[in-house]
Amino acid sequence: MLFGRKISFNENDFDTVVAACIAGNNQAQRHLYKQFFGYSKSICLRYTSTTEEAEEVLNEGFLKVFNNLGKYDSNHPFKAWLRTIMVNTAISYYRKHKKHSEDMISLEDAPYPKFDEDIIGQITADEILELIQKIKPVYKNVFLLYVVDGYNHREIADLLQINEATVRSHYVRARARLQHLIKQYYPNLFPSDWAVKSFRGNEN
Repeated sequence: MLFGRKISFNENDFDTVVAACIAGNNQAQRHLYKQFFGYSKSICLRYTSTTEEAEEVLNEGFLKVFNNLGKYDSNHPFKAWLRTIMVNTAISYYRKHKKHSEDMISLEDAPYPKFDEDIIGQITADEILELIQKIKPVYKNVFLLYVVDGYNHREIADLLQINEATVRSHYVRARARLQHLIKQYYPNLFPSDWAVKSFRGNEN
């Protein structure tokens, strides 16, 4: 903050917007917030269970954005930097509020169908994301981090503070649950003998 001095900025020049935000220009901060509100909220909604939780994560995430803008490297895409902050904030929120004992229940003994990539490809990304919200958070977060946001298993393990083997197990379970939900909501995509073939395939 430069003692209340208002740094001017051009809404069409992102570098000047960032510089003004760093200098404490409230108008520039509001502009940046509005510009990336929708993108950021979509990330928060993926990793939370309710709109209220998403808004908490969003507000905390933007607070971190403005507090750390001075560390942003303009040689890299801003959206990628912003996404990392929002994802990390959402995972921290999950660890703080949602990591209950029931999340640690093992499903290792439960049968599950073989994942069919061809069937997954027949529904839209928005439809998949809607179904993912129905998956237990402990599995959903692993799936989202790996498939949607591109984290590897080691990075996910570090974020969620679990080991890599657990990450892999959770990912398999998330995929199985997702396919079960697709079967439930889009039965027309599956042949009539799908369930029998899928379960027999896992016996080999």
